[in-house]
Amino acid sequence: MSFPTGSRAHMANVLPNINREYHNFQEFFECWLVQQSQHLEELVSALKEHEQQGRGRNIPPGMRGGDDERILRPVIERVIQHYEHYYTAKERWAKLDVVAMFNPSWRSSLEDAFLWIGGWRPSMAFHLLYSKSGLQFEARLEELMRGLRTGDLGDLSTSQMERVNELQQETIQKEKEITEKQAKLQETVADSTMVELTHSATVLIREGGSALDEGRINATLAPKEAGLGRILERADNLRLKTLKDIIGVLSPKQGVHFLIAAAELHLRLHEWGKRRDSRNQQRREVGSSQEH
Repeated sequence: MSFPTGSRAHMANVLPNINREYHNFQEFFECWLVQQSQHLEELVSALKEHEQQGRGRNIPPGMRGGDDERILRPVIERVIQHYEHYYTAKERWAKLDVVAMFNPSWRSSLEDAFLWIGGWRPSMAFHLLYSKSGLQFEARLEELMRGLRTGDLGDLSTSQMERVNELQQETIQKEKEITEKQAKLQETVADSTMVELTHSATVLIREGGSALDEGRINATLAPKEAGLGRILERADNLRLKTLKDIIGVLSPKQGVHFLIAAAELHLRLHEWGKRRDSRNQQRREVGSSQEH
């Protein structure tokens, strides 16, 4: 399945303008989330339309190829373009402040706990696929046992499962390579240039001298930040590639089910995490006021 970049002018009246200029990435991200929520509803609506038209013509779920192309593929392409836009914007903002991308203030503490190099772990996408496949398989077990095709993720073919397994192993290996590069970069925070620099700064503080020259500090940190940028770029490229590879294995209907599950997981986890952060902040404020 290919993902051409087509016009989305027809969506302008229902979605915020994600192409406008933003003051920071958090502002962009919040706008992007609104669009993701809208795309989720589009995916659900397209799936309902697909099912209704198929039933109206008495076409079995596994034999609706024409409707798949006409109804489902366009919305899949829009959603993929939306993810592409996210990573393009993230790459641009990372050039301005890459460290912020590793400690994103726009995400909740709950989300932070599960981050891998500033985002979701690519191999998690396969666990999402297997989980949704298992749930749909159980829900339609009786139909499948009668030899009826359901056409959803519970109806993956042997060849599809084999290809998904191959992709999973490839992704895990690439994850490992990126993680190892990150570990090596993290070790450089204690290299000789950093140790000498921190010692010089401490001596100046002890002797009551002026602060260490910011230019010297920035020059020492610059290659480390550049290394973080390269690692983040590789991680984000793997995230987007993994998403596209999985969609490429699935039929359009299966792809819609997968994208729905991915959006639901992301949106609800973000929502729950933000709510928990707000409650925890309120508890801290109450505790602080009682102490005084």
